[in-house]
Amino acid sequence: MTNIKEGDEIYLVFDHKQNYKLKVVTGEKFHTRKGFIELGDLIGKPFGMVVTSSLGMAFYVLKPLIRDRVLKTDRRTQVLYPKDISYILLQMDLGSGSQVVEAGTGSGALTMAMANSVRPNGMIYSYDISERHQKVAARNIDKSGLMPWVELEIKDITKGIPNKDVDAVFLDMSQPWKVVRSAWDALAGSGVFMSFSPTIDQVMKTTEMLNSLPFIEIETIELLLREITVAPNKTRPRTQMIGHSGYLTSARKVIELLE
Repeated sequence: MTNIKEGDEIYLVFDHKQNYKLKVVTGEKFHTRKGFIELGDLIGKPFGMVVTSSLGMAFYVLKPLIRDRVLKTDRRTQVLYPKDISYILLQMDLGSGSQVVEAGTGSGALTMAMANSVRPNGMIYSYDISERHQKVAARNIDKSGLMPWVELEIKDITKGIPNKDVDAVFLDMSQPWKVVRSAWDALAGSGVFMSFSPTIDQVMKTTEMLNSLPFIEIETIELLLREITVAPNKTRPRTQMIGHSGYLTSARKVIELLE
């Protein structure tokens, strides 16, 4: 059983909508409409316990999962949804030892998920043209404890990717087609290219560039997530759902194309 220590991060859950990611610090109180909680009182207690606020309201104290860290990042840019991130991790076949180039970093949500997948022997090389965005990302990644597996750099990779023989390249930027040639150069044989684009126009230009180079298995998908409300005699899909977030385009590098 893992017990909570000074400085640990916790995921405090009241219900589906009211949940918080916090750091445990002696002497600090966390205030909500449901009352306050003395964070120092949690030290030495096990994750998974129930804690009662000053108003007698019960909260669950959980250990943050990577999905909690992604959803609770300090956001300055749009953050990819878990529905997209899970597909990206599978499609790129990330595991310990994988070497990945990412651009742009944004708030670091995907960066954290990828770093969690490639540790302890892999590395994420993440580039962004915005110093402000990378400062936010650095704080988020540092809080997660995943910084040892991430290298951040301010760089415009439309002018070239310095890395070679990487396993995957992921692009979340406005003009990904401008990096397709450099991505092919950076990838090892059989490596995976992926890009996230909000509009079809971006997808069309990126796919055209992919088709002009030795890439195969070129495809674009869109993921829609619909939650089901489960209750006696009224189980049905929820009225609201996470619909369009963006299109995911993927391809694999080959050395040459068959005639």
